[in-house]
Amino acid sequence: MEKRRASFEQTGRKLTGYAARFNEPTDLGEFIEVIKPAAFSRTLSADSAQQIRAIYEHDGKQLLGRVGSGTLRLFEDSEGLAFELDLPDTTLGRDLQVLVTRGDVAGCSFGFISQSENWTERDGKPVRELTDLDLYEITITATPAYNTTQVRVRSSKHPRQLKLARLYLETCTR
Repeated sequence: MEKRRASFEQTGRKLTGYAARFNEPTDLGEFIEVIKPAAFSRTLSADSAQQIRAIYEHDGKQLLGRVGSGTLRLFEDSEGLAFELDLPDTTLGRDLQVLVTRGDVAGCSFGFISQSENWTERDGKPVRELTDLDLYEITITATPAYNTTQVRVRSSKHPRQLKLARLYLETCTR
């Protein structure tokens, strides 16, 4: 898997990427897990979405942002659960920006409770298909369970999909 390096954005400190990718199986040892499209739709549209937070390495004491404060923005697209995170002006925020830029930290994870899932079998191994999740956190990590996740420091160019997502979120909150 190719690791992408990012450049610093001069006017702000934002991380962007995918906390989860749809239809990308990961082997968790005892079973394979796959996130299905729209698995986050219900939870992202619920009032409780305001409490979803971004943290570092699944450590609740290392808070990076929260949907309710506007420092974390989440949306689903055809690829998965995308995010934009305004890094705090803290030691953790500054250090994380450097680690992501260098490529030392290049993935994401997420904390969830499954509300709906399907179990099948593939090549003699159980497969858990997640279809509806209660999301409570995304985490920036050097050791993601899903290797197709991605985090990068946003370049000075704004990705088209993030612009579209902002328009969508603005429309939904009116």
